[in-house]
Amino acid sequence: MRHPPRSVLLAVAGAAALIGSVTVPVVTASGAAPACSVEYSVTSQWDSGFQGAVKVTNSTAAMSSWSLAFDFAGGQKLTQGWNATWSQSGTTVTAASESYNGSLATGASVSAGFIASWSGSNTVPNSFKLNGTSCNTAVEPSPTPEPTDPAEDGPPVLRASGNKLVDAGGVTRRLLGVNRSGGEFMCVQGRGIFDGPVDDASVKAIADWKANTVRIPLNEECWLGLSNIDPAYAGANYINAVKDLVAKVKAHGMTPVVELHWTHGQYTGNSAGCSDVHASCQKPMPDMQYTPSFWASVANTFKNDRTVVFDLFNEPYPDRATSTTTQAWQCWRDGGSCPGIGYEVAGMQDLVDSVRGTGAANLILAGGIAYSNDLSQWLTYRPADPAGNLAAAWHVYNFNTCANESCWNSTLAPVAAQVPLVAGEIGENTCAHGFIDQVMKWFDDRGLSYLGWTWNTWDCSSGPSLISSYDGTPTAFGTGLRDRLRALNG
Repeated sequence: MRHPPRSVLLAVAGAAALIGSVTVPVVTASGAAPACSVEYSVTSQWDSGFQGAVKVTNSTAAMSSWSLAFDFAGGQKLTQGWNATWSQSGTTVTAASESYNGSLATGASVSAGFIASWSGSNTVPNSFKLNGTSCNTAVEPSPTPEPTDPAEDGPPVLRASGNKLVDAGGVTRRLLGVNRSGGEFMCVQGRGIFDGPVDDASVKAIADWKANTVRIPLNEECWLGLSNIDPAYAGANYINAVKDLVAKVKAHGMTPVVELHWTHGQYTGNSAGCSDVHASCQKPMPDMQYTPSFWASVANTFKNDRTVVFDLFNEPYPDRATSTTTQAWQCWRDGGSCPGIGYEVAGMQDLVDSVRGTGAANLILAGGIAYSNDLSQWLTYRPADPAGNLAAAWHVYNFNTCANESCWNSTLAPVAAQVPLVAGEIGENTCAHGFIDQVMKWFDDRGLSYLGWTWNTWDCSSGPSLISSYDGTPTAFGTGLRDRLRALNG
């Protein structure tokens, strides 16, 4: 969805660079076995940065917390990390355990990842210490940890089964809830991270509507901490704020959907939202320079929590740039040099590959063309997913082309017959709910999912707004969704 007016990293030079395997055992004077081992890998590398990972295995007595230290020898600078508290002092990098992964039994392993900058050379560290004790090293790709089980009263782990979403017990589930806009635009505008409060009370107000899902739009430049973003709202600060909101959503039993909304890449063609190269508006397609890195980082952040759903890209509109619909769908899936788009495009297949390349098996949503309003050839061009956990996403407003039952019956029904279908955004700019009532009935009759746009206190006639206060007071438009959710889930 476009927003009301406001005061507004796999940049791969070649294929992902994996460092060859080298093992340097550390043996004590008595010939005793090493106390620990570390596998260090560079999983991808680009002109000015790289993504790395470490896997630590404890060979001594069990420990309740751990701290891994190593030195960068090539001037590398840490920018962000996950699955540990990362820091750098001079050349020394430290990864300290989080509260959830501090316990490390004898023979047990733990993995963590990071992103760093480099120039000149990207020399591999050759010594590591775990809680002050030297370890041997091996340089190879790290395996994927198994996902953790969610709390019993938390949201379910969802997977696609035929044309349904099901939980671990095989019970059919629906995603029914709202969007929480702000994370896509506030940071790039230098005004914060979220628009309005995201404290526990404001999240509870969403749950009180009997919503079971919250979609959270994001900005790739803010997540990756690019230089044009105020550091207060970028990199680790931004990531931690998103993780905190995800945790609050889960704490109220709702499914978090993290979604890429605004991206890098200059587009000034038909229907351009802005002329800015930066991620300050909706672009027709994601960019190859940064979006695969964004999704690799997001997937690494949440891959151990499969209750989190990934929505690849908000509203693709390559059809406004290309001369034929076939070209648009080819661009949508395959990316590359797309007609009418001046930057290299990351297609949906590239993004699926980025997510799955981390080992993440989370449910993925992929919206079609025409601002996700056209799914007419989604089944023909759907990306291959080795995890088999892919659903179709669709958006509809009263001003879209496919905004009547005839179109839904002819283009949506065939998709919904084969894969799960999620209406990631539904809304209208009338400050009423007559149109979304029709949408919700069509989806309810078929047991499908939908999310209202948006849980923000905007003018509902300029940007469909569900609430007039973050305590959950609905607008006239929002009343329709609130009453429907309470009737279904109350």
